[in-house]
Amino acid sequence: MSFDLPRNVILPVDKVDVRLDPGPHPFERDNAEAIAENWRREMGANPALFDGTVVLLSALAYRDGGLVGRCHAVKYSTFMLWRKKREASGAEHAYAHAMLVAGDNALVAIRMGAHTVNAGRVYFAAGSFEPIDFRDGLVDVDFNMIREVREETAIDLSGAERGRRYHALSTPSGTVIFRRYRVNEPADEIARRIRAFVATEAEPEIEAPVVIRDATDLPDGLMGHMKPLIEWHFTGGDEVP
Repeated sequence: MSFDLPRNVILPVDKVDVRLDPGPHPFERDNAEAIAENWRREMGANPALFDGTVVLLSALAYRDGGLVGRCHAVKYSTFMLWRKKREASGAEHAYAHAMLVAGDNALVAIRMGAHTVNAGRVYFAAGSFEPIDFRDGLVDVDFNMIREVREETAIDLSGAERGRRYHALSTPSGTVIFRRYRVNEPADEIARRIRAFVATEAEPEIEAPVVIRDATDLPDGLMGHMKPLIEWHFTGGDEVP
């Protein structure tokens, strides 16, 4: 199976069957010394980094309207080296975005904090899949989405109206799985709540909320994968809002 899915096109996804393999990822197993050396350099540049556990894919394919794949738990230090050696690594990254849609149809994204790896970059509140996001070895994408939004913004999307399916955009730098989550409050009120939460945090992960009101309203620092998602939303996508 390896990595077999269309690139740079938004795909409708009715099922995500990505499973956690208990074995080591070959990239981590074969690059232990390089991972350790790179981590020493990363920590020297940013001592706030934490070598937690995330997952990396060893296979992902698009089959019959769904994503099928295999991933392995790895150290964050492994992920950091992989970011520099993606080509021919035998590994890829997948992550999820809850596309937060306000009652006035604006999108609410976030700008990452200065101490983070993606400092100053803008995207929807999100984080890599972690072992906690798996149920009986199968990834629970919505659990990951809701957990990450709550942790970064204190917004609880568990009761929000969800889009009827996932969508995915795969690029050489990673595959984002996303879904609309609609809430009733206008964007300015959601942004106010997020700013109030950030103000209470000693070391907030995000700097501030970012409201996006139309397809041309593109903020500075926008991550490359975000522009197609924003355009998709404001042109209606392929689902009924």
